[in-house]
Amino acid sequence: MLEDLMELIVLLPATVFGKYINVTSIVFETPSGAYGLLPNRLDCVGILESGLLTYTVSNAPTRYIAVDEGVLVKVGNQVRVSVRDAHADNNLEQLTAHISQQLQACQEQEREMRTALTRLESGFMQGIKELHTR
Repeated sequence: MLEDLMELIVLLPATVFGKYINVTSIVFETPSGAYGLLPNRLDCVGILESGLLTYTVSNAPTRYIAVDEGVLVKVGNQVRVSVRDAHADNNLEQLTAHISQQLQACQEQEREMRTALTRLESGFMQGIKELHTR
């Protein structure tokens, strides 16, 4: 029966995010749609889109990991997922709220960077204008 279970390893650029054993199924999102993996599926590679990776462990409720873009590789009963960022929670509502907060923070940071870049460009153009008037 153990050969009918998978091991899921989620990797981030600098660390191992998580290692999950006795996984019975995995669902992941790609640019062409969502796909599911079962233990006896043939080996495969998939490009991951930002979204939810859902997995089920023997005799336990479904678990969720929000992942950024990346790659999934299944070889034998081992599934490796390599992504830029990941967040896990067994409660889908809490995970969604956490991701929403992070998205808002990123959008605010992006706005601040654009404002700083606009000021920098404006100052640079003003300096060039002053050089031409001398």
